[in-house]
Amino acid sequence: MNRFHAHRASYAAPAAGFVSQPEPRTIGRFARGRQLCAGNFLFAGSLVEAPEHSIWDLGIAEPDAVAEMHGFTWLDDLAAAGDARAQQRAQAWTADWIDRFGNGRGAGWTPDLTGRRLIRWINHAIFLLNAQDPDASDGYYRSLGQQTVFLSRRWRTASHGVPRFEALTGLIYAGLSLIGMERHVTPAVEALAEECKGQIDDEGGIPTRNPEELLEVFTLLTWAAHALSEAGRRAPQEHIAAIDRIAPTLRALRHADGGLARFHGGGRGLEGRLDHALASSGVRPASRPGLAMGFARLSAGRTTLIVDASTPPGGGASRWAHASTLAFELTSGRRPLIVNCGSGRQFGAEWTRAGRATASHSTLAMEGFSSSRFGTGSASDLLVDRPRDVRMRYNADFGGSGIVAGHEGYVETHGLTHVRELDLSEDGRGLAGEDTLATVADGDKPAFDRAMDAVKLQGLPFHIRFHLHPDVDAEIDMGGAAVSLALKSGEIWVFRHDGTAKLSLQPSVFLEKGRLKPRATKQIVLSAVALQYSTRIRWTLAKAQHTPSHVRDLERDDSEMMAEQ
Repeated sequence: MNRFHAHRASYAAPAAGFVSQPEPRTIGRFARGRQLCAGNFLFAGSLVEAPEHSIWDLGIAEPDAVAEMHGFTWLDDLAAAGDARAQQRAQAWTADWIDRFGNGRGAGWTPDLTGRRLIRWINHAIFLLNAQDPDASDGYYRSLGQQTVFLSRRWRTASHGVPRFEALTGLIYAGLSLIGMERHVTPAVEALAEECKGQIDDEGGIPTRNPEELLEVFTLLTWAAHALSEAGRRAPQEHIAAIDRIAPTLRALRHADGGLARFHGGGRGLEGRLDHALASSGVRPASRPGLAMGFARLSAGRTTLIVDASTPPGGGASRWAHASTLAFELTSGRRPLIVNCGSGRQFGAEWTRAGRATASHSTLAMEGFSSSRFGTGSASDLLVDRPRDVRMRYNADFGGSGIVAGHEGYVETHGLTHVRELDLSEDGRGLAGEDTLATVADGDKPAFDRAMDAVKLQGLPFHIRFHLHPDVDAEIDMGGAAVSLALKSGEIWVFRHDGTAKLSLQPSVFLEKGRLKPRATKQIVLSAVALQYSTRIRWTLAKAQHTPSHVRDLERDDSEMMAEQ
């Protein structure tokens, strides 16, 4: 039906031009633009080197890569490069798309991709039209009109969440920017307000609990609000209220290095995009007590710590969700230290599933089990067996701040509840942790006894993992009793434990968008067995005494993530 309506829309009248000169709002990467000009195409982990080929001749079939291509986000990167060669490629590839797919053919005719594409075409209109002949300009305006009409008919079929926000924002953009398309604005504005009421909860969160998706929704809403304001219109109260609710939540999910916490399929976000979105929103910084979209935040000095302290997403919202309950990430200044492995979606199905497991997060996991389990059959991508009772409270005393949280994800399989206590010192130089496995209720003891009988009373093995960022240099120290962690800033952190568990330093991976393959890194692992109704492991992570509280961090980052080429 998408292709049918796209073909029908090709008979619609073309846009007559722009109401006013569009101002780009999207952010691209200069280095990525230069690589595209050189013929190095990297989409969703698929790399093709084809200097003399059009982007539409690459033969890439991976769905995420195809969607990335048809969404035209790469146009932001070419515009960031901004030279004559980049402009020539942008114009040629856009005209080529119109010739090949403009009649409703190809994979790009979905409401979300059409909305994403319209935003880029309008944002970079001057870049695309400069020095073009009349035939090329006519084709561009004809396609803009067709896509707008298609979107007006098909936005309702977009899934709730980011896809529908993209479709409606694109429709608002087009209706406000293009002469002859004004009639589509009011229905789209009203629909976007309804989507805000249904998808943004009272705490400024979304059902997927994916921080990067929340940033995407927030960015789309601020773009739409600015476009309406510039056209002399005001966004509905529900729209503005959603922006006001989301802003403090995003601030709570931001680490000291400016990146987002990496949970439930989300990455840290494009460099600078979070700060730009928050600044553009006009919402004043404000602290919000309690959880932010189910995450607890501790911060002191130059250190931030963010913990997944709520029930994982359920139903359709759990399609990309992770079994990350009570996992945490810790960042010191500009340097991530403790991380989660991240989403492996761009590296294929096996990496996707591996990245979602509890073992890929910095938390405790029973050996061979995740705290949430996947379904079967048509629900194999969903989390259907997940902790339902996740409790958390803040602790605060004169020496710092902390949390105590617990979940019952292992009660059914082992009779055990995982309780984690984290205390961050007042100066941010030290973190004290305690992980406990216990039979909290009397009814849990029979399940524990059955699990023990199954292993002939040898104990129930478990592991507490602390995944390290790839830029951290880690070494076993003090005769195997500690691990020294050196950051690029020059800071030295030391990990110690109470001796109850076995300490080891093992291989791990860091799954990062824009890379050709997972990055090798390491993980600290505390391994032990539960032999009684309660087992407790204590550990600490603290700056070495000779490490100053404030350092001049001048080491440059390889932010373009293209080192493999």
